Amino acid sequence: MKIAVSGASGMIGSALLPALRADGHQVVQLVRRTPRTADEHRWDPQHRRIDPAVLQDVDAAVNLAGVGVGDRRWNARHKQAVLSSRVDTTATLSEALAAAARTDPDRPRVLLNGSAVGWYGDTGDRVVDESEPAGDDFLARVCVAWEGATAPAADAGVRVTTLRTGLALGRGGLLGRILPLFRAGVGGRLGSGRQYMPWISQEDEVGAIRFLLTRDVPGPVNLCGPEPVTNAEFTAALGRVLHRPTVLAVPAPALRIVLGEFADVGVLAGQRAVPAKLSEAGYRFAHRDVDSALRAAVAPA
Repeated sequence: MKIAVSGASGMIGSALLPALRADGHQVVQLVRRTPRTADEHRWDPQHRRIDPAVLQDVDAAVNLAGVGVGDRRWNARHKQAVLSSRVDTTATLSEALAAAARTDPDRPRVLLNGSAVGWYGDTGDRVVDESEPAGDDFLARVCVAWEGATAPAADAGVRVTTLRTGLALGRGGLLGRILPLFRAGVGGRLGSGRQYMPWISQEDEVGAIRFLLTRDVPGPVNLCGPEPVTNAEFTAALGRVLHRPTVLAVPAPALRIVLGEFADVGVLAGQRAVPAKLSEAGYRFAHRDVDSALRAAVAPA
């Protein structure tokens, strides 16, 4: 397959590209900077601009682009960047794929588009699968707009799969930021620790994307491990893996002082999400429990 990938410089994208090439696919990387190699092509999603020829003969696109949600304290400007970076990239890709589909309707095309389990809002300890309606907090509204921006591609006959990803456990992301604290023995649960953290190993995130490229599984797909855990359980598992104590806790008021609105929406809220559609489609997880996923994430390179 010829596959266009955006957001390839992130933790998942940087692991996905070599995996796709190893599978024998031709990869086209969409970048905002000046291209450095023949397989890179510049685009400008902020202004909805992309050369139509870039996507004319692609079989699939994987969109992983978006400003980091928890990289800084939320304010109006950052929240707008979180929203627009996702909607603009998705709409630009979706509209370009739709145009390509109209000129060559006989070529099957696929769009695997990023999304998040934040779609569901805070669901407490209730198990949720892909049939669950959207929540009503800021991150849920972002996910609704994000997934909605794929409509032009779907309307043109492109198979659209939205990747509702949980906490990806790899060498970057949230785990990369908290590892120094846990290694120093000062890591602990956040708030009550009862909020669920749907996690997925980096290997399974990449594996699921590769799997979904060739499986007819349209619509939303939860990319998370089969055994979601609470924050307290995650904290204990990371302590076991690192052989460090995890007796401390960060109280909710302190999190709100440091993180503002993001504390309630992105840290103290949770989703007990399960990968129903991925499992039904026959995907076999490399890491079915959080301990094995964490061991893989912290293992020496």
